[in-house]
Amino acid sequence: MEEKFQPDVIIVGTGLAGLTAAMEITDAGKKVLLLDQETEQNIGGQAFWSFGGLFLINSPQQRKMGIKDSYELALQDWKGTAGFDRPEDYWPRKWAEAYLKFAAYEKYAYVSKLGIRFMFMVGWAERGDGSATGHGNSVPRFHVSWGAGTGVVKPFVDKAYQAQEKGLLQMKFRYRVTELIMENGKTKGLRGDILENDDKERGAATNRNIISQFEYHASHVIIASGGIGANHELVRKNWPERLGKAPENMVCGVPAYVDGKMIGIAENSGAHIINPDRMWHYTEGIENWSPIWPKHGIRILPGPSSLWFDAKGNRFPAPFLPGFDTLGTLKHIQETGFSYSWFILTQKIIKKEFALSGSEQNPDITNKDYVLFLRRIFGKKAPGPVEAFKEHGKDFIVSDDLKTLVKKMNLLSGTHLLDYEKIKAQIEARDRELDNKYSKDTQVNYIRNTRNYLGDKLGRVAAPHKILDPKNGPLIAVRLNILTRKTLGGIKTNLNGQVLRDDDTVIEGLYAAGEAAGFGGGGMHGYRALEGTFLGGCIFSGMKAGKYIAGL
Repeated sequence: MEEKFQPDVIIVGTGLAGLTAAMEITDAGKKVLLLDQETEQNIGGQAFWSFGGLFLINSPQQRKMGIKDSYELALQDWKGTAGFDRPEDYWPRKWAEAYLKFAAYEKYAYVSKLGIRFMFMVGWAERGDGSATGHGNSVPRFHVSWGAGTGVVKPFVDKAYQAQEKGLLQMKFRYRVTELIMENGKTKGLRGDILENDDKERGAATNRNIISQFEYHASHVIIASGGIGANHELVRKNWPERLGKAPENMVCGVPAYVDGKMIGIAENSGAHIINPDRMWHYTEGIENWSPIWPKHGIRILPGPSSLWFDAKGNRFPAPFLPGFDTLGTLKHIQETGFSYSWFILTQKIIKKEFALSGSEQNPDITNKDYVLFLRRIFGKKAPGPVEAFKEHGKDFIVSDDLKTLVKKMNLLSGTHLLDYEKIKAQIEARDRELDNKYSKDTQVNYIRNTRNYLGDKLGRVAAPHKILDPKNGPLIAVRLNILTRKTLGGIKTNLNGQVLRDDDTVIEGLYAAGEAAGFGGGGMHGYRALEGTFLGGCIFSGMKAGKYIAGL
């Protein structure tokens, strides 16, 4: 950094939260230094790899789809989902209420002004536990950006480079922070290691070879370094007893740089870390047949029709149905003593209902290809990446008959726990429930009900059909692994993004945003998330910290 460039603010992390804060600060004419331990190829962080879903309330897209939503309904859903029950949830509650107001009244205009556009169909994620006041979204709120995660990230990246051209921002890549500089309880800057450059592709694990050290000073430092999802040692250390024993085998939904180290560095400087046991890991992870980072896993975003079985071949009960209750299902799986489970489905279901999380897994949306997107909805096959997983993925099995399918499932698991007659009887029982237009099977009833929503009927939920009818085949089995992803707890902050000690006093000059701050306050989601709230949480918390500093 040239001596003439003296930053007003140093931001650690060039992900979505850090870029949003940088935009707000540089727009006010103040200078920002952005530091990141990764290479410039990785600017945008985890958000680049996301599906690009944003949680919005009473949006134009919702209204066009006939969805009646409101701040009050969303607050009801959030409270029932979060389950706030701790004294340290004071600031997370405040952040949740503020975020919902943002999502209902300001967020659409904020992101639209930046050029972010949304697909016309609104997705329905985390459909819940079956009660009005409990966990889950009462209505569809998952708005996919036209461009997926890359479409969300690009405007903020562009803003950073524009600020750099104006002399208001400098970016330093391969700068790994190891210590915050404190003086009389105030933040004065930071120091760390300069790492050797690396030309690996975005997302791939880079070297950690130290070539030098650095030290920079500024009156404001923002930690926007992400969570712990790739640090499986930390994940297991913080794993809560309520979710059973931590899985021995997990696949990884985030690149290796998501190591959580800055959270520990903040704690060493007096920051109060709260709710470290609250996390968000998925139950529908599959090993990537073409991996980019270590243990690279992809999440299936399932529609509601696949039959879900545990490792011993027992069908999951409601509400542990595909797309309903992520953490409830995770707990249920862990109680079986095995860390994997199975989907059994048909070609009709995979074509209509399977989407894969990740910008790289959705070329039609990422590349804004209308023809390819229409083929996704009306074509005879599943999207290309899904078909590729079906052909190459080690977790996928395809067969024309159930007996062969079960035999191959046992061979894949190596446990031979699955009994063909037992699985056959359960599927036949479910199929008989389709002989009438009414049923006692919760999953069958929900499939019929959800198709009353046009978005689900058009592009998300297959028409009810019998699994074992050959005309709906071939049959498909998918082994599902636990996939690590998000940290819901983190650094406690007030509504300005200022980092707080355990007695709620402010650490002067220190801020946190994004996943490092539990997306706001040290955990605005509580125990569970409503989905589409992670990218939005990064934007909102980065915006709040940035605007506060910009106004000083």
